[in-house]
Amino acid sequence: MHTQDTNDTKLRGPAVWALVLTGTASFMAALDNLVVTTALPAIREDLGGKLEDLEWTVNAYTLTFAVLLMFGSALGDRFGRRRLFIAGLAVFTGASAAAALSTGIDALIAARAVQGVGAAIMMPLTLTLLTAAVPAARRGMALGIYGAVTGLAVASGPLIGGSLTEHISWQWIFWLNVPIGLALIPLARLRLAESTAPGARLDIPGTLLISGGLFGIVYALVNANSEGWTSAPVLTGLIVGSALVGGFIHHGFNNANPMLPMRLFRDRGFLGINLASLLMYLGMFGSIFLLSQFLQGVAGYSPTEAGLRMLPWTGMPMIVAPLAGILSDRIGGRPVVAAGLAFQALGLGWFAAILSADVSYAAQLPPLILSGIGMALYFAPAANVLMSTVAPADQGKASGTNNALREVGGALGVAVLASVFSAQGGYESPQAFTDGTVPALWIGAGAVALAAALALLVPSKAKAAQAPASRPTAVPDKVPAAG
Repeated sequence: MHTQDTNDTKLRGPAVWALVLTGTASFMAALDNLVVTTALPAIREDLGGKLEDLEWTVNAYTLTFAVLLMFGSALGDRFGRRRLFIAGLAVFTGASAAAALSTGIDALIAARAVQGVGAAIMMPLTLTLLTAAVPAARRGMALGIYGAVTGLAVASGPLIGGSLTEHISWQWIFWLNVPIGLALIPLARLRLAESTAPGARLDIPGTLLISGGLFGIVYALVNANSEGWTSAPVLTGLIVGSALVGGFIHHGFNNANPMLPMRLFRDRGFLGINLASLLMYLGMFGSIFLLSQFLQGVAGYSPTEAGLRMLPWTGMPMIVAPLAGILSDRIGGRPVVAAGLAFQALGLGWFAAILSADVSYAAQLPPLILSGIGMALYFAPAANVLMSTVAPADQGKASGTNNALREVGGALGVAVLASVFSAQGGYESPQAFTDGTVPALWIGAGAVALAAALALLVPSKAKAAQAPASRPTAVPDKVPAAG
């Protein structure tokens, strides 16, 4: 199919089907990263649970998604991409139904973790399947549409979550996935071509090391305030988790075919853009976790109103990203990425400076817009900057690494900023919530400011290194992955 259409300039039936199926699957997985944020107050009211439980409703998804992302891609390469895409879609759909049927917070957290497993298998294969189905002459257009769909999911996540929670129930943020998933599964079997990558290897030791290590660290951060920083569970999580992450790094340097080749980090540009991505997500996701609750619990907005008021931040990339892409083509990606991160840091710092129990939305709007512009300036050129730091043969692993680190950053951000929040404030009153949120936002702003400095490690010659061949891989990363 692919070889016959290589010189075609139109999207034929198989390519259109591939775009519809992979784009819809990507939309569902990306939506679930932020759709739950505006539903958190309703979930807490309905199922109970402490702050740590709310963190896990977000982190259970992002953590399993992050640590299994590259393993899921390798599974598809080894056993068949269409077969594993359908399997991942089935797991994601079933886990969504389980989340909707949850009668307790622990059951919801478990379902969210399984959702992340399904997304980790499904998401990386969407790009491979789409690229194989689309003629080379139209691949850039198709991947641009795919990227826009994923961006729309991220932008609309808080609004969709808020609207469903307010007008139906919070369970419908998960029920929404079920009919879509059930429709996609037979269509994927009928309309997508099967393919494998001969000689693909699975890095099971690496997957186990990084999964256990990140779980231990995040578990310790989430429970530090309730258990105490010197308690046995928290110290065990920090020590064992750090040791396992260290083992993963050692494995990445010494194994013949690791899921994450550590040699790539010897390039200061690759190191800089990936650390910047991790810190960007740490500051951004942690802040959205708290601010979406602030808008409801303190400012008094309904879930729908809160989602709408987040749009100047989460939706701004849909408007600004194309302009940022043009700008990066003219002056290079490094200054645009660094400026975007600086704007995002300034926006979070501005929020921290003005936040009070009676702050008006008019006062919040400028930092929301500034943060949104910063996010857009970062996302548009970040992928091409990343691809310019590696050889073409390493671009697949480089993209997978960056996506995984961004998800890890999101999980760490929720854990770290919520830990600061609970140490300084709480849910007892609007003033207590504000007292906890302000120092957490300053931490988030500091993390993104450090990301801006690290982005300057990327060599200025990055723009010259952007080969046209790298663009198809890069386009979908203009927006946050489901990641």
